[in-house]
Amino acid sequence: MKTHPHPAPPAPPPLFHPKILTTLKGYDAAAFLKDATAGVIVGIVALPLAIAFAIASGVTPDKGLVTAIVAGFLISALGGSKVQIGGPTGAFVVIVYGIVERYGVDGLTLCTLMAGVMLIAMGALRLGAVIKFIPYPLTVGFTAGIAVIIFSQQVKDLLGLQTGTLPADFLDKWQVYLHGMHTASPPAVGLSVLSLAILVFWPKVSRRVPASIVAILGVTALVHGLEIPVETIGSRFGSIPSHLPAPHLPDGALPRLRLLISPAFTVAILGAIESLLSATVADGMIDSRHRSNTELIAQGIANVASALFGGLPATGAIARTATNVKNGAVTPVAGIVHALTLLLIMLVFGKWATLIPLCVLASILVIVSYHMSEWRAFRALLKAPRTDVAVLGVTFLLTVFVDLTVAVEIGMLLSLVLFMKRMTDVTSIREVTEEMEQENVSKAESASQREIPKGCAVYEAEGAFFFGVAANLRDALAFGQADAPRVVILRMRHVLALDASGLRALDDLRKVCSKLGSRLLLSGVQPQPLAAMQRTGLEKTFGHENVLKTFDAALNRARQVLGA
Repeated sequence: MKTHPHPAPPAPPPLFHPKILTTLKGYDAAAFLKDATAGVIVGIVALPLAIAFAIASGVTPDKGLVTAIVAGFLISALGGSKVQIGGPTGAFVVIVYGIVERYGVDGLTLCTLMAGVMLIAMGALRLGAVIKFIPYPLTVGFTAGIAVIIFSQQVKDLLGLQTGTLPADFLDKWQVYLHGMHTASPPAVGLSVLSLAILVFWPKVSRRVPASIVAILGVTALVHGLEIPVETIGSRFGSIPSHLPAPHLPDGALPRLRLLISPAFTVAILGAIESLLSATVADGMIDSRHRSNTELIAQGIANVASALFGGLPATGAIARTATNVKNGAVTPVAGIVHALTLLLIMLVFGKWATLIPLCVLASILVIVSYHMSEWRAFRALLKAPRTDVAVLGVTFLLTVFVDLTVAVEIGMLLSLVLFMKRMTDVTSIREVTEEMEQENVSKAESASQREIPKGCAVYEAEGAFFFGVAANLRDALAFGQADAPRVVILRMRHVLALDASGLRALDDLRKVCSKLGSRLLLSGVQPQPLAAMQRTGLEKTFGHENVLKTFDAALNRARQVLGA
């Protein structure tokens, strides 16, 4: 008789396989025209955002442009998404501002470099899917907190306040604002109102021409045509270089590595979350699937390169990616064109960017913070279970009033603790009674419908046996030395997961039963718990004859032990 060998398991997908390698097969002039058009448009959209994010982060405007050019190019060329647009984003503003204030620009460069290496490591370890398990209330909480902080940072330029250097602390910043309101500039206030009106109402007139560009060009022309006395990029930062800087490493980097591990990790986690979220949103828009590990590696390489050129942390930008898709992009070439467009603007028109009034950029960031706040999602989550509300509230408040790094760390820890609490609540071991069985279990499966031999007790386990609930396993047994049954059947048909602590607790339970003179039988052990028992040798310790596939088999085994 001829036998057929089992088919070989499918090979795992390549760890690093940029989308551009597959999307350019059959690429033609029509596709390039679509990509080029989308790339130029999104490049124009990205220009004011790159400058505004840099200023809001406490660095010079050119660093935002460098980031958008260098990182944007590499994210598109090497990434795992067809239409992802990378660059500086609002999510990084808060943490970058804090890093610059505490460690200086060189510290930021080193931090970005370390975050890039961490992102490459995440991709190499195939953690792309794991990042997706970051709790939703946590992401909404710190995103809303970041939005509040970004808005608060714009009040000075929005109103033209003469308050000098602002403190980093949220409450201290608003105290300075309140004491300095008398220094507000009426021209700046008026231009801010005009800019906000353009940003809000222009999309109703035309979506082909970005509202931010209309606001910048219109208000800049008005300011310099009428010689309106307001602060501009040039008056605060001087000229903008019309070339890319030479790559370099900061001096004295090694001694500061340990100090920057925590903020670098936060940058890496934020970058991973936002890039994969942006890629997922893009997938939904174009009916595609991104390669998460490839995307993480590309994001890491882009951040390393951005750091070497003196840029900021970069990630996938949801709004710019959506703009790219809506304007017809079909391959990563659009993202490359976007970066080249910004490079051309920097080389040719960079010097004119110094004329842009700061109140216009502040107005753009106010709109960005509004959209970033996700207030509808925030409001909806307030009606969620109390544990989710707790994670949302704690993360939001810590982001605003303490520190983003602390917010992410505490938010993750709180999410983990509350998750374990929920799992503990739904995990139980109960003695089977006729009433419970008739109420909750079908007649065919019910232990009460079978003859349970005298001297045998049946228990039903439900949930996941992990370290958070393992300690409760022994306490669930409702007998002692005096009334111990000769056989205990533990039904595990509803136990889907078993970790090392659960295995240890199960073995301790076996030992307790043995000491009381009881034989412990397991029935209906699911694949994951059974595999865990086999790997650790616990199944052999129990005895193969005491680990049964079905409840009927367990009852028959009980009768053998009892001699019934």
